[in-house]
Amino acid sequence: MTRMAGLFVVVLLLISARPVEDFTGKWSGSFLIARPDGTEGNAQVFMNFTHKAKELSGTAGPTEDRQWPVKGTVDGNKLTFDVQSDEGQVIKFTLMFVDGHLKGDAAAEVQGQKLSAKIDVQRVKTAF
Repeated sequence: MTRMAGLFVVVLLLISARPVEDFTGKWSGSFLIARPDGTEGNAQVFMNFTHKAKELSGTAGPTEDRQWPVKGTVDGNKLTFDVQSDEGQVIKFTLMFVDGHLKGDAAAEVQGQKLSAKIDVQRVKTAF
């Protein structure tokens, strides 16, 4: 029984010591918008992150050419960040790393209307 307990402790230490994902790089995917009137819209989102320790920076936007600054944090596999558009609107993102995807929610207020979106992005594969 003592060996089993020791093995269990070693396995727990190995699991807890595994490195956190490095989110640096390009990501793209879907941005499913839920409008206040109940209608939905589907758009693309592109993100280019730099991840250092708990700090997240980079850009995000609707196209690779139309990007705004990202400022946020990483806590394990959870990313929390804000994006401020050219129009001054702040979009708040909360994403989790799940099965190779960053999935979660975005929220903003535009002209007194609350908007939300479901996000599902994957790392962009680079060709060599």
